[in-house]
Amino acid sequence: MKAIVSAYRGSHNTQHNNQMILVSEELKSREDAEKVSGKKAIWTSTTGKKIEGIITKPHGNKGAVRVRFDNGGLPGQALGTEISIE
Repeated sequence: MKAIVSAYRGSHNTQHNNQMILVSEELKSREDAEKVSGKKAIWTSTTGKKIEGIITKPHGNKGAVRVRFDNGGLPGQALGTEISIE
């Protein structure tokens, strides 16, 4: 399944650099997003480096999910790019 990296998870005052929000066209509701909880999300850079994260929980009611990455998370260049969910 493919998804788009939408944003860092955060508020007006705090940004969690190791957590990202993903949006997929296949996930339409919160119930769909709960089904992929616990799966791996793998982002591949332009140089071929792969960074893995784990989907932790849904984000909102329209099918977005939260992903937690170890070792600092994704770089800012990852925003708007494609990520695979396995």
